[in-house]
Amino acid sequence: MGSKERILRQKEETRSNILIAAREIVKEEGWQGLSMRKIADKIEYTAPIIYEYFSNKEAILQELTCKGFGILTKDLEAAKAESDDPAVQLEGMWLAYWNFALKNKEMYQLMYGVEMTCCAQRNTETDAPYTLIANVIAKLMDQENPKPEVIKQKYFTFFSVIHGLISINIVGNGLSDEINKQILKDAISGIVRYIKE
Repeated sequence: MGSKERILRQKEETRSNILIAAREIVKEEGWQGLSMRKIADKIEYTAPIIYEYFSNKEAILQELTCKGFGILTKDLEAAKAESDDPAVQLEGMWLAYWNFALKNKEMYQLMYGVEMTCCAQRNTETDAPYTLIANVIAKLMDQENPKPEVIKQKYFTFFSVIHGLISINIVGNGLSDEINKQILKDAISGIVRYIKE
């Protein structure tokens, strides 16, 4: 490996370490505890080095938001691939969405603005979960070429219920896991029946 490749690899590793350190700090202290100084201390660099990779804290937050949407999209794609039935796909995808949110609470907070300012700027990555789910909703609807605004309304019916339940669990103590899963399954199956009508 030449010196140019080694330098590029080291830069990528440092960039990755900055993002890992930021997530670790947030898990320990919450988003309000994140600062460029703390990231620098955690990876044992000086703060000016961090600024070589990210212009400010918001740039780090934006990068983490994009990574979060990338992970969520992969989870949704995997859930969708488990069945050819759109109703089963929707249930699996929303359960994957739920699992992502509870497994990655801090990331979800950042992506969707739960108890903090949302950092997502619309782009292909942030739109990917909507696009995946909306396409399945369109298949489930019993009509040819459903109007985009109708699909969007159905999507946000799902989203508002599931996001609301997730937010309750992130912000407060929430309900037991068993009750949450039952509410989630009841909501998903009810909305699926509503869409099929």
